[in-house]
Amino acid sequence: MAITVTDPRPIDRAEEILTPEALAFIEELHTRFAGTRNELLAARAVKRQRVAETGKLDFLPETQDVRDGDWKVAEAPAALRDRRVEMTGPASPAKMAINALNSGAKIWLADLEDASTPTWGNVIDSILNLRDAANGTLSHTSAEGKEYTLRTDAPLAVVVARPRGWHFPEKHVMIDGERAVGALVDFGLHFFHVAKRLILNGQGPYYYLPKMESHLEARLWNEVFVFAQDHLGIPQGTIRATVLIETIPAAFEMDEILYELRDHASGLNAGRWDYLFSIIKYFRDAGEQFVLPDRASVVMTAPFMRAYTELLVKTCHRRGAFAMGGMAAVIPNRKQPEVTEAAFAKVRADKTREANDGFDGSWVAHPDLVPTCQEVFDAVLGDPKKGGRPNQLDKQRPEVSVTADQLLDIASAGGQVTEAGLRLNLYVAVAYTAVWLSGNGAVAIHNLMEDAATAEISRSQVWQQIRNKSVLADTGHPVTRELVEEILAEETERLRSEVGEEAFMGYYEPASHLIKGICLSEDYTDFLTTPAYELLD
Repeated sequence: MAITVTDPRPIDRAEEILTPEALAFIEELHTRFAGTRNELLAARAVKRQRVAETGKLDFLPETQDVRDGDWKVAEAPAALRDRRVEMTGPASPAKMAINALNSGAKIWLADLEDASTPTWGNVIDSILNLRDAANGTLSHTSAEGKEYTLRTDAPLAVVVARPRGWHFPEKHVMIDGERAVGALVDFGLHFFHVAKRLILNGQGPYYYLPKMESHLEARLWNEVFVFAQDHLGIPQGTIRATVLIETIPAAFEMDEILYELRDHASGLNAGRWDYLFSIIKYFRDAGEQFVLPDRASVVMTAPFMRAYTELLVKTCHRRGAFAMGGMAAVIPNRKQPEVTEAAFAKVRADKTREANDGFDGSWVAHPDLVPTCQEVFDAVLGDPKKGGRPNQLDKQRPEVSVTADQLLDIASAGGQVTEAGLRLNLYVAVAYTAVWLSGNGAVAIHNLMEDAATAEISRSQVWQQIRNKSVLADTGHPVTRELVEEILAEETERLRSEVGEEAFMGYYEPASHLIKGICLSEDYTDFLTTPAYELLD
């Protein structure tokens, strides 16, 4: 076999997942599709450079007929027709998976991507947990003896798994001397082990697809789906995929992305945090007009964000696809009632705006927020137990008309670049990266749920501000390499005092060194997690 696994037993029971048959399936996926994936990644860089030179993106003239056409995606299966509340979170460890499944949410986004550190152990544990959940056997006993089991008094959340993006490798799986594609490893192991069981459960293999930048990348996923279903003898169209529109070029290809996946498409999601990261990344060297203000001051009601979300709802509903809202980063704190009260208020306002705009459901990052989101969407859709509608596909939004200029009107964000915002960016970038290196991809920092996307925004803003010599509104100083180095050192020392010496030396010091390197480099690093991945075992 041309496929080799560098560590065949990263956790107990790994052999149940890394079977010869499953590995042969991964090898076949890689052999068939890795070459096209590599070409598409190269095309990303070419297009990005061209766009940066002009400061312009537009809808594709060559796909005008797709945008004008009268077509729809396949009708949703019963298990996916009501998605009013979606819980997000990693599929490892088992305790978090059980809590998500038991949360009362309609859907659980079981994340192998931005909310998960892709240690080899985490990857295999995630697949094991998802297989055990499908079999109804998932359980966990804590070190203190507390038992966690799947609830039987109410429905479990329907699983929609999110594999890694096309760009990410899997260094523990080598095929003909090259690293396997992380997305194909995640999808392949999950589909191979879980798809048939899910079908027997009245559900199916459902996926969220992240980080795509073009309809050609969606076409590749569709080709993967067609092959995988044939390979396992599963009827075509059984797989359903929701695509995260979380890159600025993808915002110009929503129709085309749905069209390429139309037999397998379920909907689109407004991945707001990665979307902001993508804007910074795409236009990082295109001039001052593309410099966003402090992250905390960019709100969903900014005109350029309204253009993005309203276009998404209109596009989805015209095509019979679901429009899924984004994640409010605020989370409750059970030890601080005033923090919890503020979190509930912010989430309620955010979800109310989405529900009124026509979204069919939205994300929350904490089980305590599920009832709030449920209540908001129930108010618009009606109580599902009393004959309410399952979704808002009938809300077509014909009045919405969005132009390229509106999507690119970054100046409409308002706000300022401040030293306080710069400090927070450096603090969050180091703090998140440190926790990521420790094996946890989602972490609460100052009562906000941070994942890779928010860390990417933080470090990218710093790089862009240095490049543009942005002037800080609260001090009058320009952002220079020297200033960033000075503030980074101060924020790193602050973290040292907060976390203790052992954790600091093990994770925070390497994280600070990494953040310093990518923020001060002349060359921009496309993904923070790519060099960070090399620091993992």
